[in-house]
Amino acid sequence: MDRNPDMPDISSMPEPEAPGQRAVVLLSGGLDSSTVTAYASSKGWKIVAVSFDYGQNHPTELEAARIQGARQEVVEHIIAHVDLRPVGGSALVGSAPVPKDRDGETMAEDIPITYVPARNAIFLAYGVAVAEARGLTHLFIGANSVDYSGYPDCRPGFLQSFQRTAALATKTGVEGHPVHIHAPLLSLSKADIVRLASRLGVDLAHTWTCYDPIDGHPCGHCDACQLRAKGFAEAGVIDPLQ
Repeated sequence: MDRNPDMPDISSMPEPEAPGQRAVVLLSGGLDSSTVTAYASSKGWKIVAVSFDYGQNHPTELEAARIQGARQEVVEHIIAHVDLRPVGGSALVGSAPVPKDRDGETMAEDIPITYVPARNAIFLAYGVAVAEARGLTHLFIGANSVDYSGYPDCRPGFLQSFQRTAALATKTGVEGHPVHIHAPLLSLSKADIVRLASRLGVDLAHTWTCYDPIDGHPCGHCDACQLRAKGFAEAGVIDPLQ
C-alpha cells in the first residue's frame, strides 16, 4: 500500500485548536463514516455532518446517517441532493447486478461495478465547499485503504492529490487557510475499525453496509457485507445486524 506521510493515522490525529471547534465530516451512515464521526467528536470537534442522497438504489444507508447524526449530536446535518443516476456506470445507481461472493484478493485488485464514478471526488468537493462557506478548515472522511473493494477514490494518493487541489481551488486555500482533509481510518483494518467503533460507543445497529439488501436485510454476499463480517469476526464483536 502506498503509505502517505501527509495523511494522519489514528495515533497522529491533531487535537482541536480549541474546545468546541467545528469540523465537517462526510457521514454516509456506514460503519467507517459513523466511526470517524464519533472519533472526531471524541477529540473535541463539533460536527457539521454532510450526507448525500445521490440517487442510490437503496437509501437505507442514508436513513442510518440521519440516525447517526441525531445520536451523535452533530451541530448541523446537511443532506445534499446530488443525483448521480444520470452519470450511471455503477450498480449502486443503476440496474446492473451487484457482484457476490468475491474473494479478498479479487476485491483488493479489481474495481467492481459497485464503484460509483468519481463519487468521493464529488463528495469531498462538496464537503470542502461547506467548510469554506462556514470558515472551517478541517474535514474528516472515513476512507479506508486496507479492507475495501479496491475503489481508487479510497486510496492515499487520491486523498493527497485532492488536498492539494482543494488548496489551489478555494479562496481560503490561496489565502493561506486551506481545508485540511483528515482520514484517520485510512490504514486501519476493518477489525480495527470495529474495535474503535465499539470503544467509542457507536450505535452499530444503525450502521448500514450492504449494497444489495433483501427485504430490508443485508444480503451477506456483496463485498461490503463480506468485509463487514470479516471485520466483526476478527474483532471478536457480535454484529447486531446479523
